[in-house]
Amino acid sequence: MKELSKIEEILLLSILELGDKAYGFRIRHHISEILDKDFTYGNLYSALDRMTKKQYVEKRRGEATLQRQGKIRIYYTLSARGRKALKDAYQLNLKMWARFRGLVQDL
Repeated sequence: MKELSKIEEILLLSILELGDKAYGFRIRHHISEILDKDFTYGNLYSALDRMTKKQYVEKRRGEATLQRQGKIRIYYTLSARGRKALKDAYQLNLKMWARFRGLVQDL
């Protein structure tokens, strides 16, 4: 399986953590807090579209509400493939950090 980019990894972790509240605004806010800088909607939806095509995430339509002026909300969840990619990324990170632990401590 192809390795995840750092943004893909952060997005998948955010979706995992947000659970059933993983929709555009919340995901963007969550990632902006993690990165400590603004993460634009353009970057967000571009990445989410790529990850949907790679079958890492699945999206579903929420209900239209009066509060949202009839607009629907799109929710995102990790697919089985996305969970595997995230687990693989985690294992790779552990292996890399373990190997270079001494070097990083000296920085």
